[in-house]
Amino acid sequence: MFGGNMQGMMKKVQKMQKDMKKLQEELKQRTVEVTVGGGALTIVMNGEKNVESVKINDKNVIDPEDTEMLEDLIVAGVNEASKKVDDLMAQEMSKITGGMKLPGMF
Repeated sequence: MFGGNMQGMMKKVQKMQKDMKKLQEELKQRTVEVTVGGGALTIVMNGEKNVESVKINDKNVIDPEDTEMLEDLIVAGVNEASKKVDDLMAQEMSKITGGMKLPGMF
């Protein structure tokens, strides 16, 4: 009786692993977009956390006398995009795992 349950459980785990690997590959192709600084800067990041584009929407943030403001916006945007990628992955993974928290998984 225990052996049958264990075998069924192992099949479910193997399917879950396969589905998770497939999802990870799919998520690499997806992108997230964040805007910071009240719309001054937009960053697009893919699922591998590579920045695909940075767009300066407000040219006033390009001030040679205050480069720190632009640098801070870029850091904030990259950090926000990275968090958004993590949230997207966690949300999609929870669909596969049924909300179970698995150690070492995003």
